[in-house]
Amino acid sequence: MARFGPAGQKTAARGARRLTLGVLIAIALTLVVAQSAPQIANFFVPARTTVSDRLRAPSEIGIWARLTGQAERERRIRELENEVRDLARYKAAAISMADRLEAYERILNLMGEPPEKGVTARVTTEVDGPFSQTLLANAGKLQGVEAGAVAVNEGGLVGRVVHLGERSARILLISDYSSRLPVLGEVSGVRAIMYGQDREAARLSDLPEEANFIEGERILTSGDGGAYPRGLVVGTARKETSGWRVRLSMREAGGSYVRMIQPPIILEPVPEPQPEVEGAAAEAEPTASAPGAAPAQPPQSEPATVPAQGAQ
Repeated sequence: MARFGPAGQKTAARGARRLTLGVLIAIALTLVVAQSAPQIANFFVPARTTVSDRLRAPSEIGIWARLTGQAERERRIRELENEVRDLARYKAAAISMADRLEAYERILNLMGEPPEKGVTARVTTEVDGPFSQTLLANAGKLQGVEAGAVAVNEGGLVGRVVHLGERSARILLISDYSSRLPVLGEVSGVRAIMYGQDREAARLSDLPEEANFIEGERILTSGDGGAYPRGLVVGTARKETSGWRVRLSMREAGGSYVRMIQPPIILEPVPEPQPEVEGAAAEAEPTASAPGAAPAQPPQSEPATVPAQGAQ
């Protein structure tokens, strides 16, 4: 009966541990032999591949990765890496185009755009009523703002100053229903008139016959009429069932600051005064006689007298 006592139990447990250890050692030796023998190693390749895929899958798209946010971080990292590569290519292309454009301007002796002088102000009030869409900026005549200045923000064109005070300026937005703006497509070159409609989009009308914009192209100011300078970004074109619309870029910036610039004024050339020539009156040709008058006869010289011969 002693073998079933505490001592017998310890002996049985020790034997089980030894058996387990021996089995593990045998498995390890088998794996070593399998790795060393090519024929046996090829037999275990499919099983090893399946196990590794099952172990690696949870780290990529498994439940644990989703709970910890690791899958989302890895996806975002891949997107940022692709974006950095694209931006590097765009940067190289932009530098090359800038150098080429500078060389062309030197060859053509091209006069560039005049420097913009403007005042940056903060938007203090925004009036969005059914009949008026305006902004109130905290800069006026004392800060150098001029009447008719053009207001822009980080996204593009905002509007035009319609009322100017000493320390404030009221800006009429291009989305106001009474706003009319000459625009053109950056790629297509089609000209049209943009009518204010709402806060997000505007309507394009008065297009030439058989002319259409390109979906997604930028819409710029054409400069016709002289109220707005040419080349300011207005928005992007989009086609709808009712016609062409412009998605305004000023809404995408969402900033509370505007920059008010004066549109460039191109003066008409003034003819230079001609220098007076001395003695012009003396050398001037004789004036024509009045109509109906007889032409002037040139002066006739008196006939020379011949002395009479006396009688011999």
